[in-house]
Amino acid sequence: MGQLAKLTIKVERAGSVLSFGDSFAALFNPDKLVFSKTANWIKQGAQQRDCPELQFTNAEPRTLRLDLIFDTFDPEEPGMKDQDVRRAYTDKVFHLTTVEKHGDKHRPPVCRLSWGAAGYFFQGVLQQLEQQFTLFTEQGIPVRAKLGCTFKEWWTNYDDLNRQATQSSDIAKMHMVKRGDTLSSISAEEYLDPGLWRPIAIENGIDDPRLLVPGTLLLLPTLTDRSRSS
Repeated sequence: MGQLAKLTIKVERAGSVLSFGDSFAALFNPDKLVFSKTANWIKQGAQQRDCPELQFTNAEPRTLRLDLIFDTFDPEEPGMKDQDVRRAYTDKVFHLTTVEKHGDKHRPPVCRLSWGAAGYFFQGVLQQLEQQFTLFTEQGIPVRAKLGCTFKEWWTNYDDLNRQATQSSDIAKMHMVKRGDTLSSISAEEYLDPGLWRPIAIENGIDDPRLLVPGTLLLLPTLTDRSRSS
Protein backbone atom coordinates (compact mmCIF):
# COMPACT_ATOMS: atom_id res chain seq x y z
CA MET A 1 0.00 0.00 0.00
CA GLY A 2 1.39 3.41 -0.98
CA GLN A 3 2.00 6.23 1.45
CA LEU A 4 -1.03 8.36 2.26
CA ALA A 5 -0.93 11.67 0.38
CA LYS A 6 -1.24 14.67 2.69
CA LEU A 7 -2.82 18.02 1.95
CA THR A 8 0.05 20.49 1.57
CA ILE A 9 0.15 24.27 1.93
CA LYS A 10 2.84 26.06 -0.07
CA VAL A 11 3.78 29.54 1.12
CA GLU A 12 4.70 32.53 -1.03
CA ARG A 13 8.46 33.08 -1.03
CA ALA A 14 9.90 36.20 0.61
CA GLY A 15 10.81 39.01 -1.79
CA SER A 16 8.64 37.78 -4.66
CA VAL A 17 5.03 37.65 -5.80
CA LEU A 18 3.40 34.27 -6.53
CA SER A 19 6.70 32.39 -6.26
CA PHE A 20 6.33 29.60 -3.73
CA GLY A 21 9.02 28.14 -1.50
CA ASP A 22 8.41 26.68 1.97
CA SER A 23 5.57 24.24 2.47
CA PHE A 24 4.09 22.14 5.25
CA ALA A 25 1.67 19.23 5.27
CA ALA A 26 -1.45 18.62 7.31
CA LEU A 27 -0.88 16.14 10.11
CA PHE A 28 -4.31 14.65 9.41
CA ASN A 29 -6.15 15.24 6.15
CA PRO A 30 -9.40 17.22 6.40
CA ASP A 31 -12.63 15.26 6.15
CA LYS A 32 -14.18 17.81 3.80
CA LEU A 33 -13.41 20.85 1.65
CA VAL A 34 -16.19 23.45 1.41
CA PHE A 35 -16.01 25.87 -1.54
CA SER A 36 -18.25 28.95 -1.74
CA LYS A 37 -18.76 31.46 -4.55
CA THR A 38 -20.97 34.57 -4.73
CA ALA A 39 -22.02 36.35 -7.92
CA ASN A 40 -23.46 39.85 -7.52
CA TRP A 41 -26.52 40.81 -9.56
CA ILE A 42 -28.65 43.97 -9.43
CA LYS A 43 -32.22 44.21 -10.64
CA GLN A 44 -33.12 46.67 -13.35
CA GLY A 45 -35.30 49.64 -12.44
CA ALA A 46 -38.28 48.48 -14.46
CA GLN A 47 -41.81 49.29 -13.32
CA GLN A 48 -44.81 46.98 -13.42
CA ARG A 49 -42.69 43.85 -13.65
CA ASP A 50 -43.08 40.64 -11.68
CA CYS A 51 -39.50 39.61 -12.35
CA PRO A 52 -37.24 42.48 -13.49
CA GLU A 53 -34.20 41.49 -15.53
CA LEU A 54 -30.99 41.14 -13.52
CA GLN A 55 -27.66 42.67 -14.52
CA PHE A 56 -24.40 41.04 -13.50
CA THR A 57 -21.93 43.42 -11.82
CA ASN A 58 -19.07 41.30 -10.52
CA ALA A 59 -18.24 38.21 -8.50
CA GLU A 60 -16.69 37.73 -5.09
CA PRO A 61 -13.54 35.62 -4.77
CA ARG A 62 -14.15 31.97 -3.94
CA THR A 63 -13.68 30.87 -0.35
CA LEU A 64 -12.46 27.51 0.86
CA ARG A 65 -13.26 26.26 4.37
CA LEU A 66 -11.52 23.31 5.97
CA ASP A 67 -10.55 22.01 9.42
CA LEU A 68 -7.05 20.87 10.33
CA ILE A 69 -6.24 18.75 13.39
CA PHE A 70 -2.80 18.61 15.00
CA ASP A 71 -1.79 16.32 17.87
CA THR A 72 1.34 15.72 19.96
CA PHE A 73 -0.36 13.67 22.69
CA ASP A 74 -0.31 10.50 20.60
CA PRO A 75 2.08 11.44 17.77
CA GLU A 76 3.23 9.37 14.84
CA GLU A 77 6.61 11.12 14.80
CA PRO A 78 9.17 9.98 17.41
CA GLY A 79 10.24 12.63 19.89
CA MET A 80 7.07 14.72 19.51
CA LYS A 81 5.26 13.29 22.56
CA ASP A 82 3.70 16.07 24.67
CA GLN A 83 5.45 18.83 22.72
CA ASP A 84 3.64 22.20 22.62
CA VAL A 85 1.37 21.77 19.59
CA ARG A 86 1.64 25.49 18.84
CA ARG A 87 5.41 25.50 18.36
CA ALA A 88 5.38 22.11 16.65
CA TYR A 89 2.57 22.76 14.17
CA THR A 90 -0.09 25.43 14.56
CA ASP A 91 2.16 28.53 14.64
CA LYS A 92 2.96 27.82 10.97
CA VAL A 93 -0.72 28.20 10.15
CA PHE A 94 -1.17 31.21 12.44
CA HIS A 95 1.63 33.11 10.68
CA LEU A 96 -0.29 32.81 7.40
CA THR A 97 -2.53 35.55 8.84
CA THR A 98 0.24 37.95 9.94
CA VAL A 99 2.74 40.40 8.50
CA GLU A 100 5.19 38.96 11.03
CA LYS A 101 7.54 36.52 9.26
CA HIS A 102 6.57 38.17 5.95
CA GLY A 103 7.48 41.80 6.67
CA ASP A 104 9.13 42.46 3.30
CA LYS A 105 5.70 41.98 1.68
CA HIS A 106 3.88 44.21 4.19
CA ARG A 107 1.02 41.71 4.04
CA PRO A 108 0.37 38.04 4.88
CA PRO A 109 1.48 35.59 2.17
CA VAL A 110 -0.51 34.01 -0.63
CA CYS A 111 -0.79 30.22 -0.32
CA ARG A 112 -1.30 27.36 -2.70
CA LEU A 113 -3.05 24.21 -1.55
CA SER A 114 -2.34 20.86 -3.16
CA TRP A 115 -3.31 17.30 -2.37
CA GLY A 116 -1.83 14.17 -3.96
CA ALA A 117 -2.99 13.38 -7.47
CA ALA A 118 -5.38 16.36 -7.36
CA GLY A 119 -2.32 18.61 -7.46
CA TYR A 120 -2.60 22.36 -6.79
CA PHE A 121 -6.30 23.16 -6.55
CA PHE A 122 -6.60 26.50 -4.74
CA GLN A 123 -4.64 29.76 -4.48
CA GLY A 124 -5.54 32.32 -1.85
CA VAL A 125 -4.91 34.01 1.47
CA LEU A 126 -5.92 32.77 4.90
CA GLN A 127 -8.74 35.20 5.68
CA GLN A 128 -9.98 33.74 8.96
CA LEU A 129 -8.50 31.34 11.50
CA GLU A 130 -10.15 29.84 14.57
CA GLN A 131 -7.85 27.88 16.89
CA GLN A 132 -9.33 25.44 19.42
CA PHE A 133 -6.95 23.78 21.88
CA THR A 134 -8.74 20.73 23.22
CA LEU A 135 -6.19 18.71 25.24
CA PHE A 136 -3.49 19.78 27.70
CA THR A 137 -0.72 18.19 29.77
CA GLU A 138 -0.68 18.45 33.57
CA GLN A 139 1.61 21.47 33.10
CA GLY A 140 -0.97 23.23 30.91
CA ILE A 141 0.85 22.65 27.61
CA PRO A 142 -1.60 22.32 24.69
CA VAL A 143 -1.07 19.03 22.86
CA ARG A 144 -4.11 18.86 20.58
CA ALA A 145 -5.64 21.55 18.38
CA LYS A 146 -8.37 21.95 15.80
CA LEU A 147 -7.94 24.83 13.36
CA GLY A 148 -10.90 26.16 11.40
CA CYS A 149 -9.45 27.81 8.27
CA THR A 150 -11.15 30.03 5.69
CA PHE A 151 -9.07 30.83 2.63
CA LYS A 152 -10.09 33.54 0.16
CA GLU A 153 -9.08 33.21 -3.49
CA TRP A 154 -6.36 35.63 -4.63
CA TRP A 155 -5.05 36.50 -8.09
CA THR A 156 -3.21 39.51 -9.43
CA ASN A 157 -5.38 41.87 -11.51
CA TYR A 158 -3.35 40.94 -14.59
CA ASP A 159 -3.81 37.18 -14.09
CA ASP A 160 -7.50 37.53 -13.31
CA LEU A 161 -8.22 39.60 -16.42
CA ASN A 162 -6.26 37.23 -18.63
CA ARG A 163 -8.23 34.23 -17.35
CA GLN A 164 -11.40 35.83 -18.73
CA ALA A 165 -12.25 35.67 -22.42
CA THR A 166 -13.30 39.31 -22.51
CA GLN A 167 -13.15 39.97 -26.23
CA SER A 168 -15.79 42.71 -26.31
CA SER A 169 -15.17 46.46 -26.58
CA ASP A 170 -17.80 47.14 -23.89
CA ILE A 171 -15.66 45.44 -21.24
CA ALA A 172 -12.57 47.09 -19.73
CA LYS A 173 -9.41 45.00 -20.11
CA MET A 174 -5.69 45.13 -19.41
CA HIS A 175 -2.94 44.89 -22.02
CA MET A 176 0.77 44.26 -21.47
CA VAL A 177 2.81 46.30 -23.96
CA LYS A 178 5.05 44.18 -26.20
CA ARG A 179 7.99 45.33 -28.28
CA GLY A 180 6.70 46.92 -31.48
CA ASP A 181 3.28 47.78 -30.03
CA THR A 182 1.70 51.14 -30.84
CA LEU A 183 -1.59 52.54 -29.60
CA SER A 184 -2.96 52.12 -33.12
CA SER A 185 -1.95 48.44 -33.27
CA ILE A 186 -3.42 47.82 -29.81
CA SER A 187 -6.71 49.51 -30.70
CA ALA A 188 -6.82 47.52 -33.94
CA GLU A 189 -6.35 44.30 -31.96
CA GLU A 190 -8.80 45.11 -29.17
CA TYR A 191 -11.37 47.36 -30.84
CA LEU A 192 -10.93 46.23 -34.47
CA ASP A 193 -10.25 49.86 -35.43
CA PRO A 194 -6.73 51.42 -35.34
CA GLY A 195 -8.26 54.89 -35.17
CA LEU A 196 -9.70 54.30 -31.69
CA TRP A 197 -6.37 54.84 -29.90
CA ARG A 198 -7.26 58.14 -28.21
CA PRO A 199 -9.41 56.63 -25.38
CA ILE A 200 -6.44 54.40 -24.45
CA ALA A 201 -4.08 57.40 -24.43
CA ILE A 202 -6.46 59.47 -22.30
CA GLU A 203 -7.18 56.65 -19.85
CA ASN A 204 -3.46 55.98 -19.27
CA GLY A 205 -2.20 59.58 -19.38
CA ILE A 206 -0.04 59.03 -22.48
CA ASP A 207 1.14 62.26 -24.10
CA ASP A 208 3.14 60.72 -26.95
CA PRO A 209 1.37 57.64 -28.40
CA ARG A 210 4.59 56.59 -30.16
CA LEU A 211 6.53 56.11 -26.93
CA LEU A 212 5.33 52.86 -25.37
CA VAL A 213 7.63 51.02 -22.97
CA PRO A 214 7.53 47.19 -23.27
CA GLY A 215 6.22 45.64 -20.08
CA THR A 216 3.90 48.55 -19.29
CA LEU A 217 0.40 47.49 -18.25
CA LEU A 218 -2.30 49.56 -20.00
CA LEU A 219 -5.95 49.81 -19.06
CA LEU A 220 -8.14 49.49 -22.17
CA PRO A 221 -11.33 51.39 -21.30
CA THR A 222 -14.88 50.56 -22.21
CA LEU A 223 -15.84 52.24 -25.49
CA THR A 224 -18.92 54.42 -25.47
CA ASP A 225 -20.65 56.01 -28.47
CA ARG A 226 -19.08 59.32 -27.43
CA SER A 227 -15.54 57.95 -27.29
CA ARG A 228 -16.02 56.26 -30.66
CA SER A 229 -17.14 59.51 -32.31
CA SER A 230 -14.38 61.60 -30.69
